[in-house]
Amino acid sequence: MLELKNIVWKAPDGKVVLDGLNLTIPTGKLVVITGPNGSGKTTLAKLIAGIDIPSEGQMLLDGEDITSLDITERAKMGISYAFQQPVRFKGITVRQLIGIAAGHEIGETGLCRILASVGLCARDYIDREVNSTLSGGEIKRIEIATLIARDTRLMVFDEPEAGIDLWSFKNLIGVFDKLHQRGDMTLVIISHQERILRIADEIVLIADGKVKASGGPDEMMTHVFTSGSIKSNCLVGEEC
Repeated sequence: MLELKNIVWKAPDGKVVLDGLNLTIPTGKLVVITGPNGSGKTTLAKLIAGIDIPSEGQMLLDGEDITSLDITERAKMGISYAFQQPVRFKGITVRQLIGIAAGHEIGETGLCRILASVGLCARDYIDREVNSTLSGGEIKRIEIATLIARDTRLMVFDEPEAGIDLWSFKNLIGVFDKLHQRGDMTLVIISHQERILRIADEIVLIADGKVKASGGPDEMMTHVFTSGSIKSNCLVGEEC
């Protein structure tokens, strides 16, 4: 269980982005955090991952205080983070990247299993460089594959739908479903996309740096639409 208590985060210019935010994320659940632009969603994701540290408040992971831990220390505890725009690594192959993520070399069978879980054929990808030749959808699925290779207990995804086409998006939804079905993994997804909101166990709506409402998809969709959190459900290649 992840508990955030009275979390405050101030930008370098002194602006308060998160203002006394309280949130509990149960183990094994898929929680989608949404809200208007500028509400503090990405900041919250970075605080959970340890990229940023709260100005005030406390963060507990299964009762252990992780408030002051940085991203490396949290990674060792099983917290992983997928960027809105994944990093590309010229000169590093998919095989090498997944091995680095796992902390040891992975054989062909293991690579096939991990890449197949995100809808990629290992034969076509293991020796490709993680560079600009990969599409947005491919690089996002490879990034998720590295998280799977690490076998982390808490995964944070920052707007995974950003910049990908409809086909890749549908595959990502399937990946999230499979991860969720494992039951031992907590997923936190920052998203505006209705189809991602619909697969959540719980939707958390934040605005003005605070949690405004939370609950299951059926009870929360009206709140989400009236808040202006969903601007458009259209993806590349999709008619709206």
